[in-house]
Amino acid sequence: MRDFVSIEGLEVLAVVGIFEWEQEITQPLVIDLKMAWDNRTPAQSGAIEDALDYDAVRKAVTSWISAKPWGLIEEVAEVLAARIIEEFGVAELEVRVAKPTAVASAKTVAVTIHRTRQE
Repeated sequence: MRDFVSIEGLEVLAVVGIFEWEQEITQPLVIDLKMAWDNRTPAQSGAIEDALDYDAVRKAVTSWISAKPWGLIEEVAEVLAARIIEEFGVAELEVRVAKPTAVASAKTVAVTIHRTRQE
């Protein structure tokens, strides 16, 4: 299967960082998701129940990130991947977590991971 559902540029305010001062403020994280999903059935049925509900994914990702303080963006990426696979039944996905405020002289820094569901 080579179908995907993507969410790009989802901005979530988070308490994130390894420095003490970072644990006292919120900073934006920008999330990009590319999720494998067989789109043939929802294309034929027109039913949201057959589709990957990207708004439900957005709400879940925002809630998960906002729920606790984070250290590294690598941790954020791994947790998002595992939860999306488990809760939404996605078989394969790519997660990119960017932290635009991490390096003053750079537009952003980011990590990208690719994970698959273990059968």
